Amino acid sequence: MTSRKENAVAATTAHQTTARRHMAVIPCRWGSSRFPGKPLAQLGGKPLLWHVHQRCLEAKRLDGVLVATDDERIEDVCHQLGIECVRTGEHLTGTDRVAECAEHVDADAFINVQGDEPFIAPAAIDAVSEALDHLPAGTLAVNAYTELDNAGAVLDHNVVKVVVGTSGNALMFSRQPIPYPRAGRPTYLRQLGLYGYTNRALSLFRHLPQGPLERTEGVEMLRFVEHGHGVQMLAVADDGVAVDTPEDLTRAEAILQLQTGLPGPAEPSTVRRSPPSTEAPCGT
Repeated sequence: MTSRKENAVAATTAHQTTARRHMAVIPCRWGSSRFPGKPLAQLGGKPLLWHVHQRCLEAKRLDGVLVATDDERIEDVCHQLGIECVRTGEHLTGTDRVAECAEHVDADAFINVQGDEPFIAPAAIDAVSEALDHLPAGTLAVNAYTELDNAGAVLDHNVVKVVVGTSGNALMFSRQPIPYPRAGRPTYLRQLGLYGYTNRALSLFRHLPQGPLERTEGVEMLRFVEHGHGVQMLAVADDGVAVDTPEDLTRAEAILQLQTGLPGPAEPSTVRRSPPSTEAPCGT
């Protein structure tokens, strides 16, 4: 008997007549210790995942956008909203979920866009897509980053920091402030949950075992780094707000109302950028 998951995959692939170059995948799961059901939380009268989907639609270089989830409730809402959706199995990380999608969706490359970033900059998504067309030899993935200018964010373990080598590849990711400021004041870089992969990279990622660094830090890009594969870091302009908790959602609602010119529930001075979650609730 054909399973619902198999039917979902068949429905996704059956209508494709030609291969698509770059696909955005929004991994979403229901379970989150701090915010269960977050992908369907309402922001401006629409589910959170809808806003992320809209930002992807605004990007100019994508050939399609889909949500990847293992949850029937999320899948049903996507169908109601006309959002392309693939039902997956359970996975350790969002990248593992994207890798499963890549086995069924015909595209040259995939861009993982976190489902809790309703204000992600479409230009940042396009920048990752552009970088995928010019990957150096030996580099399998692109990871966007921004410079941190807030001391609190540098110290916050929810914010993943990255150290970049002279080649532009990541040397290390950590939730601790790296590099250590033994002398002078270093520049701290924030890793964004915006990744670009070739098909080969996704296939390799799915078959590589988690190493001790990835398990300890909970940062999936360390899987490539630990096994000696290059991750190209790409500086982008993005001041997005990650929604990790119900309190973050309230702040995001205020920001959305400010952007649309509507009166918000909070004064502008109370609206702050929230750091990303430690557990990437929508991406795993």
